[in-house]
Amino acid sequence: MPIALLLVLALSAALASAPGPSPAAPQQATALNEELWAAARAGDVARVKKALDDGADVNAGTRYGATALTFAADKGHLDVVKLLLDRGADVNAQDTFYRMRAADMAMMNNHVAVVRLLLERGSKNAGNVLSMAVQRGDAALVDAALASSELTRANLGAALAVAKQANNPAMVERLTARLARMPAEAGPPPVTVERAVLERYAGTYRNPSTGMTIAAALAGDQLTLSTPGQPPLTLVPTSQTGFRAAEFEGLAFEFAGRGGLVERLTLTQNSTTQAFERVTAEAAAPAPAKPEAPVTKPDPGALDPAPRTAARPWPAFRGENANGSNDGQGAVAEWDVETRRNVRWKTPIPGISNSSPIVWGDRVFVVTAISSAGDATFRTGLYGDVAPVNDLSEHTWKIYALDKATGRILWERTAYTGLPKVKRHTKASQANSTPVTDGRRVAAVFGSIGLLAAWDVDGTPLWTRELGVLDSGWFFDPEYQWGHSSSPIIYRNTVIVQADRQKQSYLAAYDLDSGKEVWRTERDEISTWGTPTLFRAEGREQIVTNGTTIRAYDPATGKPLWTLGPNSEVTVGTPVVGDGLVYVTGGYPPVRPIYAVKPTASGPIRITDETSSHDAIAWSNPREGTYIPTPIFYRGILYTCGNNGILSAYDGKTGERIYRARVGGGGAFSASPVAADGRLYLANEDGDVFVVRAGRTYEELAKNEMNEVIMSTPAISDGLLVVRTLGQVYGIGQP
Repeated sequence: MPIALLLVLALSAALASAPGPSPAAPQQATALNEELWAAARAGDVARVKKALDDGADVNAGTRYGATALTFAADKGHLDVVKLLLDRGADVNAQDTFYRMRAADMAMMNNHVAVVRLLLERGSKNAGNVLSMAVQRGDAALVDAALASSELTRANLGAALAVAKQANNPAMVERLTARLARMPAEAGPPPVTVERAVLERYAGTYRNPSTGMTIAAALAGDQLTLSTPGQPPLTLVPTSQTGFRAAEFEGLAFEFAGRGGLVERLTLTQNSTTQAFERVTAEAAAPAPAKPEAPVTKPDPGALDPAPRTAARPWPAFRGENANGSNDGQGAVAEWDVETRRNVRWKTPIPGISNSSPIVWGDRVFVVTAISSAGDATFRTGLYGDVAPVNDLSEHTWKIYALDKATGRILWERTAYTGLPKVKRHTKASQANSTPVTDGRRVAAVFGSIGLLAAWDVDGTPLWTRELGVLDSGWFFDPEYQWGHSSSPIIYRNTVIVQADRQKQSYLAAYDLDSGKEVWRTERDEISTWGTPTLFRAEGREQIVTNGTTIRAYDPATGKPLWTLGPNSEVTVGTPVVGDGLVYVTGGYPPVRPIYAVKPTASGPIRITDETSSHDAIAWSNPREGTYIPTPIFYRGILYTCGNNGILSAYDGKTGERIYRARVGGGGAFSASPVAADGRLYLANEDGDVFVVRAGRTYEELAKNEMNEVIMSTPAISDGLLVVRTLGQVYGIGQP
């Protein structure tokens, strides 16, 4: 997406119907078409001309229907846009995911000259451009839109409402004059809604599945809708309860409720609807907002450490087979980094890394990447920007072994020094993948240089393996690189790597003794960020991977076993296993599912509205999957945590939702929840670790402030909770 996101695009993505290639586009684009798209993105007129002369299709679409014109307009390459239009590019082509025209892309990035040209050539979104330009106060863009023959009286009326809301008298006068010159149009008479009714609609509405909030506000007699940090949409009434967005065609809103109360807001686009529940009190009937889940006061002793049992390691991302739990390890529930209460040690680690710590025996292992330019750019929070950090300076990739008792660095080894092959997301690092160990060897993937490396636990280098460039990023435009993050896992004497990228994705196993490739299976998959999971049940072993298609493989041979869909177009969460089922979630459009898959799954499985069940699926939920944090199955309950901090609990066998609650005061969550001794530990990006009682009632026990950004998932082992912030590793436990 363009860097500056507007509310309408967030809503468009939230409501997007299932994507796929446009009907006229081939499933596999030819090399010529790919060259055309790359040349258009680069703004290289000569390359574009040559690609077209060599036979590239000027209107060829990617798997998402984006064309060369889409990319050239997004980047503001005016000469390329002119050439493409002269060679027959469809000025009104829309991609199949965001439903954007080239003029929308140019508008979002303030490429005024490109917008003007596209409107002159017949782009049919002059009304959208006009309202957005008025909202921004951009006179040049207003001129471009007003010159379009596609403008209607409705477009001008909507823009006039925006100008009045912005209190821009000069723009009001100009639009009024232009409206007066427009010929009359037949249509329904305007609808007037009394201010007292509009006041009842003002408030905050939240989607219960995604946590996305919309604020309805009244400015004078004008109702607007907005999300945090985004410009508002102006609402034009179509009935006493219905409205349309003035700035963008095709978005409709309906307020509804019972007994005179306004309880929900429904958004409709392209026959797809999304419901938002009211979470603030009504002006006409003040009352406290209904809590999302019952919150009770902890009983005495709830924070006491549980009895210790034998020490168990935490050998990989989220521990043993990503299950995220480790009972009987004496994990504490409260600590204080300022007074050092229950803080055994604190060790600074240079560079930045999102990878999580692992623990085996007396050692803690972590990896990092250190930029020679010192670029520590990092942006937390809930946002959808896609532009990466442009730091391709020399980096050093390292692994550290810390003494578990003291935090002292026992050894450090440099895996590689050189230039990253890909950029990173503003929420990522150049070392995102968590290492893995079997107690004798430690293996780590450094995706930004395409390297798999292994050492023994004493730091002796064993072998390295080139994985190729793991270029993972935004599916819509490969120039937006985000970095690889899937972590390796160990199966018998092999280390398995999920290498999903823009092209030529694969799953592969490497011998732990030598690094030799044992098997490789190509995957028809785009970029993903989850870790594969070993699913053992009913005498059968499977490797389950998340992706736009969920897939399972024989871990000994790599042979595909089954596939499942539909799923989100961006997948981050790792599959988790519990009570003979494997749970897989996705939290991005077009669907946000939760699947509970049986071990008997085989062949292609497809869950649709018409086929809502399948013998291989114990239960599924098409709308409540979560995006970044991996879920956790613990003591019969599946917990999912949205990246907005909404925790949901489901019965693991039936899928019945037990409760939904907001952890702490909300905020952004990227680290995955872990559990021990009847408690869940959830860390947010602000550096707070919340402790919640596991069970069928939400009960928040403690909040522990680390005072540093947390992106990594904590580890639990042998009396320690190991918490990694961007700059430190902490050993938390009783003295």
